[in-house]
Amino acid sequence: MYAFLNLVSNLISLFIWVLIISAVMSGLIAFKVVNTSNRFVYTVADFLYRVTEPALRPLRRILPNLGGIDISPIILILLLWFARDLLWELVR
Repeated sequence: MYAFLNLVSNLISLFIWVLIISAVMSGLIAFKVVNTSNRFVYTVADFLYRVTEPALRPLRRILPNLGGIDISPIILILLLWFARDLLWELVR
């Protein structure tokens, strides 16, 4: 049981890091620090978008429009932290 919970906890942590990298990459693309005409940059950005967008889309529908600021990754990270901590609390 602990091995399974440890695996789930590690997967949640990995997804949190993917969310952070995706948010940073999105900012770098928006401010034209990196160029998506580079094939490698485009591939990484597309992969990050495809992995994170299914989890972020429902949050974006619920959250109010704040102009150009997207806080959905922050909300999702907080929810994932809560879920991970809740899993370990239920086992104890």
